[in-house]
Amino acid sequence: MKEKIAQLKNKILLSIFIITICFLTDRISKIYILNYFIQNNLSDLYINPYLNLILLWNKGIAFGLLESESFFYNFLSILIFMIIVFIIYLIFKSDRKFEIVCFSMISGGAIGNFIDRLYYNAVPDFIDLNYKGFHWFTFNIADIWITLGIITLLSFEIISDIKKK
Repeated sequence: MKEKIAQLKNKILLSIFIITICFLTDRISKIYILNYFIQNNLSDLYINPYLNLILLWNKGIAFGLLESESFFYNFLSILIFMIIVFIIYLIFKSDRKFEIVCFSMISGGAIGNFIDRLYYNAVPDFIDLNYKGFHWFTFNIADIWITLGIITLLSFEIISDIKKK
């Protein structure tokens, strides 16, 4: 019994630590970019041929998909909240440290974007990667954490399945 309680405590501490790191890196970057752009009256900033900072307000989900206003925006926000709760449930359900780390990265990023949806009624995206005129979707640090968590989790599962076969 003591061992299970210790495992649960370690799981909770690990997930809180990772969620906090992901959330804070996202918050700090957004606050810094928003303040910098407001103080310097900017909407975009050229960094180099491959990277620009462009402030866009995303009212949709990942990469601006399903962008909308009013009822549908509120519905998406509720759905996102439910997904965050489900992912946190998966953290508690999992006994695999690797999954806990991945789900915590996804949760930390998702919570960061969700807070923006509540506070700003949109998510500030500002990282613009491009190559020879092709621009990827503009994104933020929370999106990086979410994507990194999903890709890492999927890669791990695919490799595990291959090893089993």
